[in-house]
Amino acid sequence: MITVLLFSHLQEEAGTQQLQIDVQNLTVAELKELVMKDYNVSLSQHIMAAINEEYANEDDMIQDGDVVALIPPVSGG
Repeated sequence: MITVLLFSHLQEEAGTQQLQIDVQNLTVAELKELVMKDYNVSLSQHIMAAINEEYANEDDMIQDGDVVALIPPVSGG
């Protein structure tokens, strides 16, 4: 099971702060596709991902038990 943490507008689109996904051994890019398709969340190319609190690349592998955060860009001011 993979826990996916959502932030900002991603929470609003999904209607929840986190998802539990019962899939193993997929890349960050594959996870993003799954979230867009199955949960109707729009993920642009600017969405960052972190696996177990460390930033990840699109081709990094996600294992069973990992926590993945999907982080949209933020602006300051």
